Order: sequence, then C-alpha cells, then structure tokens
Amino acid sequence: MGVLFGTDGVRGIVNSELTPEKALKIGQSVGAYLQPGSRVLVGRDVRAGGDMIFHAVTSGLQSQGIKVYYAGYIPTPGLQYILKTHSEYDAGIMVTASHNPPQYNGIKVLSSQGVEISRDTEREIEEIYFKGRLRRASWNGIVDDVKMHDGAIEEYVEGILHHIDMELISSKKFKVVVDPANSVGALVTPLLLGRLGVKVYTINGHLDPLFPGREPEPTVYSLRELSRIMVKVGADLGVGHDGDADRAILVDERGNIWWGDRSGSLIAGYIADKYSSLPRKVYTGVSSSVLVEEYLGSKGIEVRWTPVGSVIISHKILEEGGAIAGFEENGGYIHPMHQVVRDGAMKTALFLEMMAETGLKASELFSLLPHYYPIKTKIPMGRDKAVMVVEKLREKYSSFKTVSIDGLKVFGDDYWFLVRPSGTEPVLRIMLEAKSPEKAEELLDTIKKDIQSILNEV
Repeated sequence: MGVLFGTDGVRGIVNSELTPEKALKIGQSVGAYLQPGSRVLVGRDVRAGGDMIFHAVTSGLQSQGIKVYYAGYIPTPGLQYILKTHSEYDAGIMVTASHNPPQYNGIKVLSSQGVEISRDTEREIEEIYFKGRLRRASWNGIVDDVKMHDGAIEEYVEGILHHIDMELISSKKFKVVVDPANSVGALVTPLLLGRLGVKVYTINGHLDPLFPGREPEPTVYSLRELSRIMVKVGADLGVGHDGDADRAILVDERGNIWWGDRSGSLIAGYIADKYSSLPRKVYTGVSSSVLVEEYLGSKGIEVRWTPVGSVIISHKILEEGGAIAGFEENGGYIHPMHQVVRDGAMKTALFLEMMAETGLKASELFSLLPHYYPIKTKIPMGRDKAVMVVEKLREKYSSFKTVSIDGLKVFGDDYWFLVRPSGTEPVLRIMLEAKSPEKAEELLDTIKKDIQSILNEV
C-alpha cells in the first residue's frame, strides 16, 4: 500500500502532484472514514489553487454523505480552535501547505478536538484511499449547500485573549512589526495586537498566493527585511509567520532573529514559573538545540524528545498527561492551556506578556539562554536518496554518541548536527550548532563533503 500523508498532512505542487482529482479522492476517503451525516469544517490559507482544492475536497466529502461547513480564510490554529470549542463538528480539513514554497498546497485532516489526526487514523484513511473502499451516498442523502461558519477569526482572537493579561501588556505601549508572509496571519495577529494596546507595523500584509514579499517559511534568512525595518522604527519585537500562521519566529529589538527552540524555551520557563501546578515537562523535536535541556533542566523541567513534527508532539502531550508546553525550532509553540496545537498568534501574545511581566527587553530575555551558533539548511534530493545518505552517515559516525528517533543526530564535544529526510519536501535537511560561528561553518562544510562523497559513490 502507498503512502499519502507526510510529516503534517498531504502536500504537493499544485495541479501537478496535488491535482483536483487527488483532492477529490482525499475528500472521499476522509468522508468514507467518517460516519454518514458527520459535519466537517473546512478552512484555507491564501495559497494558489486553494479554491480548486477546497471545492474538490468538498465534493468528495459530500459524495460520502458528509455535511460541509466553511470557515473561509483563516490560520490553521484558528480553524483548530473553532473545532475544539464547537461540539457540533466531527472533523476539520485545512487547505494549506504551511511553510512550503509557493508552488505547493496541501490538505491537513483534523480531529473534532482540533488536533491533527493520529498516525493510526492516517493509515486507516490511506487504506480507504488506496483500496478504493468508498461508499456512495444515495441521491437524496447528499447535502449540496455548504454553510458558512461566520465570525471564526473573532472567536479565535477572543480565545487567545482569555489566557493573556491584556491590561499588563497594554500598559507597556509596545511596538511590534508583523510579517505574515502575504497570507492569513495578516487577518489575525495585527488584530490581536491591536486589542492588546500594541502599536502595530505590518509588512507583507496583503493577501497574495504568489508570496511576493518572501518565502512562506520564516527563517533567519527570509526575515532579514523584517529585522531591518524593526531596527529602523525602534520596535520592541518582530514576528514572522509561515503561510498558515501556526508558527512564529521572533526578532528582538536589536534585529537578532531567533529560532523557535530559543523562544520556546523562554516561554516554557515563564509559564512553568507562573503555573506551578502544571506537569514539569516539555516536549520538543529532536531538531531542537541541546540548550533546551540546559536551560529548562536548571529549572527542574524534564525535556522529552520526539521525532520531528507537531502532530507527534500534540499527541504525546495528550497521551502522557499534559505538559507545560510543546515547541519546535521552526517556530511552532503549543500552549496546552489554550489548545494542544502550535499557534503563532498565541505564542506572540505569551512572549509579550513575558516581556511585560519581567520588565526585560527581548534581547535581554534571549541573553539568559546558553549560547550556540546554529545553521539550518537543506539539499534537494528525493526521499529514497535522502534515506540512503542518512544510513551511510550513520555508519560513518557510528563511534559517536547519536540519536536515531528521526534521521541521525550526532553529538560532539562542542557541537551537534542532525540530518533527516524532510517529510514535506524532496530535500535532505541539515541542522547543526556549535559554540563558535567558525566551528559551525567548519562543521557544515564537513557534513556537505561527507554527503557529496556518498552521492558520488552511488
């Protein structure tokens, strides 16, 4: 049987790998998995082909006797929040490819609690998809009209504000620059910050499926313009979202761009101090830095490492009795008191509350962390080749301390690196850190030479 789902949903190049025919069949398969008459809430980001995929998925669901509701343009965590708080919905579908390049779109399937479906449920839907185990609703069992769920964004913003000290933040008169990457984060984060009394500057704020401002993935490379503008206007914080705004990469007032494991560690430590009754543990992917353990361990917080993917972290938190937080180096942050999924707007509000409560600037907060110099890059290649490269590297570094729960993570005396096949793109991802920038660059050069040597032997 084939594989349909990747690390987080189904993704592909629009009208080439992700065609309307494929989207229709995915809709049919999800509908066949659900009970006839189930209610499914669908939303989308701004990506190209979104309407085409939405209508194809909707047709597939309706053919299986499913009632479809539409939330319109909305961040993924916004749709997830509506599912969590409205018991009338049995499942959800988000049309998005999250951080992928502009030519991609995708489909995320969500449970009635808003969390991405489990790997077991994905396999059941894959079996329906590949074996064609569909049911056809009778002619009078099809519900043709798609009903709107109005006011979803306002509900979502109110849900975030419920967990935030609005008066405290408002009293600080913060200035924040938001870069929502020309997608649906523009509909939420500026609105949320305005409600918090923040002066908001927005760049790349108009909706555009071509993503003209920058690539949809927020990184230390793609957010350089945000960094420059922040310093120019004297802002206190910068926020860069991905295409569906479930991530937030933060920039301090000096223009330094910080990976999500840094900001995640700081927020988790703050929440642990504020709510002492929470389980003293956090969950993070193996791609996160060792500084997570150094910083949070000093506060008596256990760090539980997982394979890469917010889906895995969400389900671990649910299965193992809750947590202070879950987060990823890519900017995803899960605040379980709000919802057990990553949420870029929620993360932004929490960081501002931490700044207001401590009286520290963003750069002063980040200075509290152990310091490593990170590099994150990727090499285009198919998944089979990427898997082969990882296995060859595993042999080469067999004498080192390693972790193999997702790809290969190798630990040296003053560095670590991770190589893993991407679950969302045809690339081999490389992440590394060292105690000096020179060591980090030297390490990257060594890894690239190792990989090229392996590829030359094939």
